[in-house]
Amino acid sequence: MADPAAVIPQFPAILDLAGTAVFALSGALLAARLKQTFVTMGFFALITGVGGGSVRDLLIGAPVFWVRDPWVAAVCLGVALIAWFTPRRWWEGQLLEYADAAGLAAYAMLGTAKALAYAVAPVPAVVMGIVTGCVGGIMRDVLAGRPSILMRPELYVTAAALSAAICAAGAMLTAPRELVWTLAVVAGFALRASAIRFGIHLPSYKRADV
Repeated sequence: MADPAAVIPQFPAILDLAGTAVFALSGALLAARLKQTFVTMGFFALITGVGGGSVRDLLIGAPVFWVRDPWVAAVCLGVALIAWFTPRRWWEGQLLEYADAAGLAAYAMLGTAKALAYAVAPVPAVVMGIVTGCVGGIMRDVLAGRPSILMRPELYVTAAALSAAICAAGAMLTAPRELVWTLAVVAGFALRASAIRFGIHLPSYKRADV
């Protein structure tokens, strides 16, 4: 197997940490809405920021990405500290949603590419991409006792799945990696952004019992 580090997308460090911070902020803001303590806010920020990537790394047999990185946990807890001392209304709104959409698409692609680099088959690799983008938020929602994104019809997991599927398909077709990775992120972001802008959602099951 080739060195996984050679075939995993490497975001600029500042963008990588910014994406983690956006996810962490969504966790901190949920704790704020629930009027929780700073301990809860910090935990929600951390679990939302690193939860999906941690589960992915454990499942594919990779070192957990944030354990040896001195900045990731510090950024998550720093975001919680900022959220604690600032009005919640400063952070809520569509700008945060669009930033989250960009992070979702990027990390779904990254999770898939990392799984492929660790010799995971394409379909499970797509699942790992979805896990990377979504599981931190699912953990946050379950701990908060509210319906997770899986229980809502909005296009969120679907956008992660699109980014992940394009990444895996490009690898199977041996297309240029950088082109595939870019296309995967743009497509996932476009789908999620369209859902935010136009209120697009999946249809619910409506078949009557017979």
